[in-house]
Amino acid sequence: MKRRFLTPFVAAVAALGLALTGCSQEAAKDDGGGGDKGDIKLGYVTGWTDGQSISLLLEDQLGKMGYNVETETFNDAAVLYAGVANGDIDMYPSSWPEVTHKQYIDEYGDDLEDLGAYYDNAVLTIAVPKYMKDINSIEDLKGKGKDFGGEIIGIEPGAGLTKATKAMIPEYGLDGEYELVTSSTAAMLTELGNATDAEKDIVVTLWRPFWANNEYPVKDLKDPKGAMGDPEKLHFTATKGFGEEFSDAADYIGNIKLDDKQYGDLEDLVVNEYKDDGKKAIAEWLKANPDAYEGELPDEK
Repeated sequence: MKRRFLTPFVAAVAALGLALTGCSQEAAKDDGGGGDKGDIKLGYVTGWTDGQSISLLLEDQLGKMGYNVETETFNDAAVLYAGVANGDIDMYPSSWPEVTHKQYIDEYGDDLEDLGAYYDNAVLTIAVPKYMKDINSIEDLKGKGKDFGGEIIGIEPGAGLTKATKAMIPEYGLDGEYELVTSSTAAMLTELGNATDAEKDIVVTLWRPFWANNEYPVKDLKDPKGAMGDPEKLHFTATKGFGEEFSDAADYIGNIKLDDKQYGDLEDLVVNEYKDDGKKAIAEWLKANPDAYEGELPDEK
């Protein structure tokens, strides 16, 4: 099975500063995992807290099964998918393969393995502050570009949300009036926070589930043309052969199914209440949600 060593492609991109951010965490061995069953490397995009939250849950659970689990963060989804396809990363635990990331599935699908979906109501959105009473639909943005400085504030250039927004702009006749400004999720949230603190006009790209929808006074704009796509599921996407090499882990992961409340509670604990202590966030969530999903650890059977 392909694994462990960075391929020339991923290594080259990393050297250019587009790949690994240098954040790597090893699952604690005092939680029951001695790493004797092998190494599993997870990856998610910096600032995408669905990936962060589920990665922390898997670090805990797979660590207790005896795996040595590490997580690496990436600055771009394209590089992350390439890493999973090449076997440098074993799994992207919160992928959007049906719509948002379909371009990467089309490109790398032969080298990927779907272990199942854990959440089934993920959507891409365009949002504005709630105090903008006269803007309730994407259609309402037309003719009001000057109010927003002619900008829609987006996230990473390689994000599926970015691709969807670029397609949405001409669909609603907003081209020539608005420019999609991309950089990072963190930069978008900084601008959103600054604007809402001052009650200024701003339009941003967002998605659900995402903690920022509760943290900031924002509302989703209606999308009557369906240009941002239909709701989709969040999947566990692994490198091909993962299920054969780590069969018990794959079986366990495939049973994880979270509803809105369970997922919302998990992300809130990870991102807000215990943002500097991922282990405590997961411990608190597991204590409050002992029957959140089917699947028992081997030593609990």
